[in-house]
Amino acid sequence: MKAEYIEKIYAGWLGKIIGIRLGAPIEGWTYDQIKNVYGEINGYVADYKRYAADDDSNVPLFFLRALEDSGYNLTSEAVGNALLNYAAFERGFFWWGGYGISTEHTAYLNLRAGIPAPQSGSVKQNGSTVAEQIGGQIFIDTWGLVSPGNPDQAARVAGLAASGTDGGNGVYGGLFIASCIAHALEVQNIRRIIEKGLTYIPAGCEYTRAVRAVTAYYDKNPGNWRDCYQFISDNFGYDKYPGACHIIPNISVMILALLYGEGNFGNTLLICAMCGWDTDCNVGNLGTIMGVVCGLGGIDALKWRKPINDFLACSSVIGDLNNMDIPFGAAYIAKLAWNAAGEKLPEPWETIITQRIDSCHFEFPGSTHALEVRRDDPKEKCEAVITNTDEAAATGSRSLKVHVKLPRFTKERVYIFKRTYLFPGDFDNNNYNPSFSPLLYPGQTIKGSVSIPEYGSDCLVRLYVRDAATGEILEGESHELVKGEWASLSFRVPAAELINEAGFAFEMSGRVRQPESLICFIDDLYFEGQPDYCMDFSKITEECWGGLQREISQFTKMKGLRYLQDNMLYLSCADFAEMYTGRHDWTDYTACFVIKPCVGREHYVNVRVQGAVRSYAAGFSMNKLCLGKNESGSYRTLAETDFAWEPGKTYAITVKAEGNTLTVWVDGELLLTYADEQRPYMTGSIGLSVRGGSRCGYRMITVK
Repeated sequence: MKAEYIEKIYAGWLGKIIGIRLGAPIEGWTYDQIKNVYGEINGYVADYKRYAADDDSNVPLFFLRALEDSGYNLTSEAVGNALLNYAAFERGFFWWGGYGISTEHTAYLNLRAGIPAPQSGSVKQNGSTVAEQIGGQIFIDTWGLVSPGNPDQAARVAGLAASGTDGGNGVYGGLFIASCIAHALEVQNIRRIIEKGLTYIPAGCEYTRAVRAVTAYYDKNPGNWRDCYQFISDNFGYDKYPGACHIIPNISVMILALLYGEGNFGNTLLICAMCGWDTDCNVGNLGTIMGVVCGLGGIDALKWRKPINDFLACSSVIGDLNNMDIPFGAAYIAKLAWNAAGEKLPEPWETIITQRIDSCHFEFPGSTHALEVRRDDPKEKCEAVITNTDEAAATGSRSLKVHVKLPRFTKERVYIFKRTYLFPGDFDNNNYNPSFSPLLYPGQTIKGSVSIPEYGSDCLVRLYVRDAATGEILEGESHELVKGEWASLSFRVPAAELINEAGFAFEMSGRVRQPESLICFIDDLYFEGQPDYCMDFSKITEECWGGLQREISQFTKMKGLRYLQDNMLYLSCADFAEMYTGRHDWTDYTACFVIKPCVGREHYVNVRVQGAVRSYAAGFSMNKLCLGKNESGSYRTLAETDFAWEPGKTYAITVKAEGNTLTVWVDGELLLTYADEQRPYMTGSIGLSVRGGSRCGYRMITVK
């Protein structure tokens, strides 16, 4: 494992997000439609405040978690469990086009019905039309990135991953793309990368035939990609294959773009986008390959990187992971890659990834970690330039340099911050139904380092958070910065309802006659410590994302009916319902839930939630108090005791998770204790759940 792989993994993951963002606004358009509307595309065709979630980034990132969840003993079944664990039931995450139409939807329902992977995605089970759609290759990038320089491994794990949802040429596409990406981490020659990928799939399959035909056409006609597109349209077009989005036409235009792009990142992606069809998928795959091939130096920062600002929205059931920056995703992939190889990461990555993987460390060249800049008055334009630099660093070798131009004599503050919660108004669209849980909670501590250069202006700085519910700025102690020196700041977050900003607040001296500028360096911004907060459902609101999407603020939903009424949250189901909040990486904590069982016989609260099929549940079942473990979607009882609970009566259920031991109290009386010795869940968020047609009300949750 080479240290330079880490930066290449970031370049590949960044390229994937760029490709998705480029292709998404014209997804499903034909070549002629794109040509008639845009002529030549030379960059992003749409502007977004932030681009909402996309299946092309959701699936590869969350399916990859099967590697860690399985203890690095990857099987098709483990990837199938990841699909059940991280995707909400028939909403968000990917295209729910219907059983027998959408490949992933079909496989998901097969898995839920007990049909195991890889049968769940096979041609034998679903027929070739469903099995050979595009999903096998578009969701496979991370399996190549997690196998840097090792295409044999990439093909093996990609085959296990793809076969849970796809079959035939659908799986071959996964093998091909993943091995190409892994090989590209070592080899930059496009033709050699393509040839390597072909060694992992049958020479006589339709996928190979299409790739060979396009490369042969290019060899004879290397001058005009549009002529090659016409060749593809005539021989491998959508009209030649069944289904909604067949894999063969799309790999054909991808090979076209790889060859005619001649090794240039931007040209390759733009050519592929102009070919049409499944543009976000195709350009996303090529973004990964070309990101790895060209490296960060080959990706134009102003054109491609600045509009994205390292931000990625997702739409899994794990709400804090839905507000992600691209460096976090790259660091997570690198972590799995090195763990799978049985090797220790090089510094500073070992420290960053093992101790604070989601910190703003800026060690990737050009990275911004989605930090933003604003002035006191949000209506005032903020002229700011943010630049990743090696000019100074508190730790490692890089930091974020921020230059903000301000009016003369101003006493106005400047805020440099990370957005820790996102609302519908923060997006222009709601693709794939994102919903979020906060990244930061009262009781936790913010830490960060800041410096001003010798040529900078005098200023004061403090750490702060903003309570979105009240608009109040809550701040730590003020520090007067010494030029050329780093100050390490710390601030424990006080009580608040919903924190949506966390970062640095600067206040200028205002003594300079000329227009004043703030110039500073930011490094190592991160959050740590245990939460200590109360969620009162009389103060929680519903968020309207447009159309039919409405979310209970701070929660993601797996399944079921949930609504706010009479100062309570109600959750009900026909079969089962679950919803979650909190952070995925909480370790030991005590959560108290004030609940009122209303209808039915199964009313629960959840701790150590790692997804829809990985959590602990405590609550009332029949005439008992039960503690159960959710494994693959069904609760296994760990401990129980008789308890004559009554519908309509309010109870306080307290669950303490400490190490592998869970302790349950009801109204202050200790009733259950259990030590889980069989692969216990050691981290996770909190949740609410009902089963068997039950309905339950929830008044309050406290977490410490």
